[in-house]
Amino acid sequence: MTVIDNAIYVDGRRVASPTALADTFEALQAEPDGFAWIGLYRPDAAELGVVADEFGLHELAVEDALAGHQRAKLERYGGIRFVVLRPARYLDAEERVEFGEVHLFVGADFVVAIRHAEKPDLASVRARLEAAPELLARGPVGVLYAVVDQIVDEYVPVVAGLENDIDEIEEQLFSGDAAVARRIYDLSGEVMEFQRAVKPLREMVEAIRDELGDAAATASEPEGDELELRRAFRDVLDHIIRITERVDEYRQTLQNALSVHATLVAQRQNEVAIAQSEQTKKISSWAAIFFAPSLVASIYGMNFRHMPELGWFFGYPFALLLMFVAGFVLYLIFKSRHWL
Repeated sequence: MTVIDNAIYVDGRRVASPTALADTFEALQAEPDGFAWIGLYRPDAAELGVVADEFGLHELAVEDALAGHQRAKLERYGGIRFVVLRPARYLDAEERVEFGEVHLFVGADFVVAIRHAEKPDLASVRARLEAAPELLARGPVGVLYAVVDQIVDEYVPVVAGLENDIDEIEEQLFSGDAAVARRIYDLSGEVMEFQRAVKPLREMVEAIRDELGDAAATASEPEGDELELRRAFRDVLDHIIRITERVDEYRQTLQNALSVHATLVAQRQNEVAIAQSEQTKKISSWAAIFFAPSLVASIYGMNFRHMPELGWFFGYPFALLLMFVAGFVLYLIFKSRHWL
């Protein structure tokens, strides 16, 4: 069963807990000052179709809610808000961020919350609101605020986890760990996905806050509930801005880390190339030094009859001296050029 919880609230108090969706609509009609809050978990087309028919949900929004995999957004269909939120949680054991999806249909007298992942725990949001009836008494917009606030609060451990991963990457950069490039790439993907989840919230919350302000301005007697909700959304907005700024900094840090890694890799390759070049110089130098005596010896080893030095008394010492001098001269030349 995809219906997680189903209740009617009046003045912040639960007055009915229908067991079937059809009973919810009847109970809501009996409470003109109340509103319904229906919590669904991955509903099928038939179940969501029943809710859509009763509350007049737009077919395009219903299609998005069924398909999932939506970006964070706020859309209006008449007097109904369709809100898509992207909750996230940091998995310490796997050192990665897991993203979920929550869809909200918020009307004048109803809230339909659709969850497509195990988190966030919207049951805890409901329990918190039922324990604070003054917030629940503000109606569907109060529920919307509580859900957004819960998701934004759950972003804080994600930010801390990403920061810890970045600190570890900075240590890996200079340790010569070959796996650091892959980790930077994977973490950059998570940060970008986190940005896509968080950044749209700023515009969404600003729009809701401004709508509440416009409603208060046009009312003959502005109500305190609208003012408090505006303050509540403003507080959430401050948190969103801070998180957005931190995530932007993380993305820039990872880009810098990738650049530093590329520089270090190039530097190590240059050092290896230079070391190989130095070894090549040394080997070539010694080969040339040993080649000079070998050349002299090979000439005298050709066993020709008419070689003047063969009959010379000092021929043999002269050949040895010639080999030594040639090698020594080459040694001095290579040494002066720092090849040896």
